[in-house]
Amino acid sequence: MMAKKPPKPAPRRIFQERLKITALPLYFEGFLLVKRSDHQEYKHYWTELRGTTLFFYTDKKSTIYVGKLDIIDLIRLTDQNSTEKSGAKFTLVLPKEEVQLKTENTESGEEWRGFILTVTELSVPQLSLLPGQVIRLHEVLEREKKRRLEKEQLPIMPEEKEMQPVQDDVDVPNPMPACFYSVSRKEATAMLEKNPSWGNMILRPGSDSKNYSITIRQEIEMPRIKHYKVMNTGKNYTIELEKPVILPNLFSVIDYFVKETRGNLRPFIHSTDDNNLGQELDTDERSEKLKKNPHKA
Repeated sequence: MMAKKPPKPAPRRIFQERLKITALPLYFEGFLLVKRSDHQEYKHYWTELRGTTLFFYTDKKSTIYVGKLDIIDLIRLTDQNSTEKSGAKFTLVLPKEEVQLKTENTESGEEWRGFILTVTELSVPQLSLLPGQVIRLHEVLEREKKRRLEKEQLPIMPEEKEMQPVQDDVDVPNPMPACFYSVSRKEATAMLEKNPSWGNMILRPGSDSKNYSITIRQEIEMPRIKHYKVMNTGKNYTIELEKPVILPNLFSVIDYFVKETRGNLRPFIHSTDDNNLGQELDTDERSEKLKKNPHKA
């Protein structure tokens, strides 16, 4: 029996409307069976983790959520022994209630655990995840830390603004992998060569405004730079290899390179902990400059 394909993300317009309504960044999504303290049976929801809140929708196309659960005060997440081999089952223990969750397969269960624990504990847990999935957890951790810091600096907005009508012409950017930089081929190469400790793989715009390219730096006997085209077909992304690889999103593209090289390729992510920010050039300022002034490769 063939394994089930992972659920595709919601269409862009639905994503825009949900973002406007919730006013929170999307970290993870998928189907969940949910049993709250006032329910006797599980209910099937398309669920989004935005910030530290779970939003429940009747299906993938609904723009208005039917329920939400704030998990910022999560006390613990406990696994439940499940007789169902195809899924995972666990409980969120909160101050006022316990919520039981079931997933469609064990892999998505492990991902849900990872993302929930990352945003509530502000640390990446040790779980059985692929290198690419762990990288996504680290990206979400940095985004959540930044979100909370910005939230502390902003005045509290009235709750009624949460349900403001959506403007169809508002262009909300899709979430991008942390290793995406709006730089040219030459600039990507220079970034990899000058800061090898930050990673060896950059996602950047392609030669037009639609497609993308991957620039990597591998040290096999001697450093080598390679470039790979990633074509945007509208519905998915195709890595142009001898045997083309079709993937649902850019996060999966990055995961593919990490997985296929057994972790030898690592996304190039600017490290705020690096003490050598003055080496050769101010990379922090340069990265900001490059992102504001994209160049075509």
